[in-house]
Amino acid sequence: MSHKTLIIGGTKGIGAAILEKLPQEECIIISRNHSDKSNHITCDVLHDDLPDIDDLQGLVYCPGTINLKPFHRLTKEDFIDDYNTNVLGAVRVLQHYYRTLRKNKGSVVLFGTVASQQGMSFHASIAAAKGGLEALGRSLAAEWAPNIRVNIINPSLTDTSLAEGLLNTDQKRENAANRHPLQKIGSPDDIAQAALFCLENNWLTGQTIGVDGGMSTIK
Repeated sequence: MSHKTLIIGGTKGIGAAILEKLPQEECIIISRNHSDKSNHITCDVLHDDLPDIDDLQGLVYCPGTINLKPFHRLTKEDFIDDYNTNVLGAVRVLQHYYRTLRKNKGSVVLFGTVASQQGMSFHASIAAAKGGLEALGRSLAAEWAPNIRVNIINPSLTDTSLAEGLLNTDQKRENAANRHPLQKIGSPDDIAQAALFCLENNWLTGQTIGVDGGMSTIK
């Protein structure tokens, strides 16, 4: 029996790019969006009952938010919504699938943000949430070793539908690219390659990998 990889949020963006790189018969997708894929389950991971998957070995949690506002305009609800999507959704999924991941020596990949490592204006809410998710991932990597590996990928701005409002003109795209040392915007494929590396490398855990065009470390 082959083991399965579960992609939470696998119908678009980074999740869809990861799905394309894996054998379809070994993947299960969970998202709130409807899909005609036979391996897709429509489910809100914060509120709905999660399906049991006995042969689960890989888990990738892709949901995220981009909520950029000056700090004085952020409401309590903004912080709660970002935290629910990015952290509590992951908590609920990981608690549900912990036993099968442990049984199968599983691998977990979470997605943070470059903004939790490098201070950026207007990112207070999302950086707080993703920074919490990154810390959660390292804590679980320690607690779950040697049975489950947990790693975190911190992307910078990536060309997905979630970032559409930040990239919807040529000038915005040029300005965004120029903020990165590599002078380009990330693609979903760039991030997907890193996710596969984390899933498959059996001597990697507790790591935060910046896939960010060099933004977090060089100028």
